[in-house]
Amino acid sequence: RRHFFGKTATGIGTAALASLLDRDGNLRAASAPNDVRVPGLPGLPHVAPTAKRVIYLFQNGAPTHVDLFDFKPRLQEMHGQPIPDSVVNGRRFSTMTGDASGKVLLAPIEPFAQHGQSRAWVSSLMPYTAQIADELCFVKSMHTEQINHAPAISFLLSGSEMPGRPTIGAWLNYGLGSETDELPSFVVMTSVSKGTSCGQIFYDFYWGSGFLPSRYQGVKLRGSSEPVLYVANPDGISRQMRRSMLDDIATINQLKANDFGDPEIATRIAQYEMGFKMQASVPELADLSQESAETLAMYGPGVEEPGTFAHNCLMARRLVERGCRFVQLMHAGWDQHGSLTTELYTQCRDTDQSSAALVMDL
Repeated sequence: RRHFFGKTATGIGTAALASLLDRDGNLRAASAPNDVRVPGLPGLPHVAPTAKRVIYLFQNGAPTHVDLFDFKPRLQEMHGQPIPDSVVNGRRFSTMTGDASGKVLLAPIEPFAQHGQSRAWVSSLMPYTAQIADELCFVKSMHTEQINHAPAISFLLSGSEMPGRPTIGAWLNYGLGSETDELPSFVVMTSVSKGTSCGQIFYDFYWGSGFLPSRYQGVKLRGSSEPVLYVANPDGISRQMRRSMLDDIATINQLKANDFGDPEIATRIAQYEMGFKMQASVPELADLSQESAETLAMYGPGVEEPGTFAHNCLMARRLVERGCRFVQLMHAGWDQHGSLTTELYTQCRDTDQSSAALVMDL
């Protein structure tokens, strides 16, 4: 029975997906094992693009917008007054918040000022962001009805509160393909402020490919001096030996691909090849010795410490310079409740300077 369903999977559903992907050129890796570049869909982009790459600085846990960049004069005036019934009636709140009735309004903990020709309001908590106010577009009309972190983040990244759909990076990887075969097209790096009491979990579905083949999901780099484990060959294994070994494995996988038409086998072939090429590209990517002292200083303290947000911002710039199409940086620790007057300062200090430096450095 196991053999029957395996051999006839092409008649049950796998072949339907495989044929669609093959029509779009996404099984090409099975017929050309050394070509690991994701081809993208034919006819895309259908308009001349103005943006070629994306660096998504995702602040996990939700920064308090009314304390950072969304100045509310009325909130300042009503400081210490109970929340109006019109705000809380009929609204859902998290278990942690409980009944919001009777809770008082709080003014921003630090003063706001207008900056740049745009006269954008920015808190003094973010002095470096304030300096680039004219480079930014503040969108203040978006919201979600979801009251818990993970479903709300899933909604932002995939359009669905339920995990299982492709994330934005995976969709772009699938639709537009990659520009390099030396590095993944969709890369993820995570960080968290030291000593925070409100860190959030980074779930793999935040960069997942959902129902698309797994070759389109994000590749997470580790926050250490070795971003990819086992990037160096073991003692006694030369690069030529590794190349020969992978060629033999690709041949075996190709036989399986011909037999079953499973897109995941094509993924396996492509990822083995990508891993081989990353053995050369990743060490060069992680080597910051060629960055000038001025550049390192611009990103601020911690830029040379792997795993920090500042380090990840600089790595993001280096990734897009090398053809990576979508880089997703996720920094946890923004889930302040009773620690606004303490930990919010730490979060801003760890992210403000390096975020602004990345914008200026691109």
